[in-house]
Amino acid sequence: MIPRPDLPPSAAEEEGVPVSVKIRERLRAAGRRYHANDNIADLVEPGELDGLLDEVTAKMQEVLHSLVIDTQGDHNTAGTARRVARMYLKEVFGGRYTRQPAITEFPNARRLNELIIVGPLAVRSACSHHFCPVIGKLWVGVMPNERSNVIGLSKYARLAEWVMGRPQIQEEAVVQLADLIEEKTRPDGLAVVMQTTHYCMAWRGVKDMDSRMINSVMRGVFLKNMNLRREFLALIPRQQ
Repeated sequence: MIPRPDLPPSAAEEEGVPVSVKIRERLRAAGRRYHANDNIADLVEPGELDGLLDEVTAKMQEVLHSLVIDTQGDHNTAGTARRVARMYLKEVFGGRYTRQPAITEFPNARRLNELIIVGPLAVRSACSHHFCPVIGKLWVGVMPNERSNVIGLSKYARLAEWVMGRPQIQEEAVVQLADLIEEKTRPDGLAVVMQTTHYCMAWRGVKDMDSRMINSVMRGVFLKNMNLRREFLALIPRQQ
């Protein structure tokens, strides 16, 4: 690429370089991985998300072209490339490109030490294998101590939305979420149970609409105290 004389050297060097390449190079220089379920927001510079939206739109338009869909003659798909690009970047995969939501933490002034259960919280994600929806519910059990932080009910939902707003594998997602909640609350024990329907099974493949996947993470006293663990599991009304 020949630099334009009317541009400063730094701008000339970057002219024509796709935004995704700039972000990827920045991630590699920082020694950061960028798997599907990673958050990379701190290495996306202001304005780059709009540029990435344009880039993904152009690539998605090529996908539609390769699928032999006449987006010029078909009014239903005329704006589909842009809509899909925006959906991925700003909505279903927004948890990759936005910073962690602000969470106000309060000290456990009342020295609460009884089981707290939050849920069911809505879970919406997409599997990393096929980008098909993963839809379900989430329950969180917290056993606080006098040193624990207390966060509001809506904050659990915001953290779940942020973690699940990326292409996920459920077994990894529940661990990511447990790590985050444990970091924020510092409890004596933490339990997380997730139950979902995977549309990579319901929409394609075996097309089984009735199957569910349930997995859990148990930490601290939930691992040591079987009675507490049974109490938590008995109190969450999972779908049948």
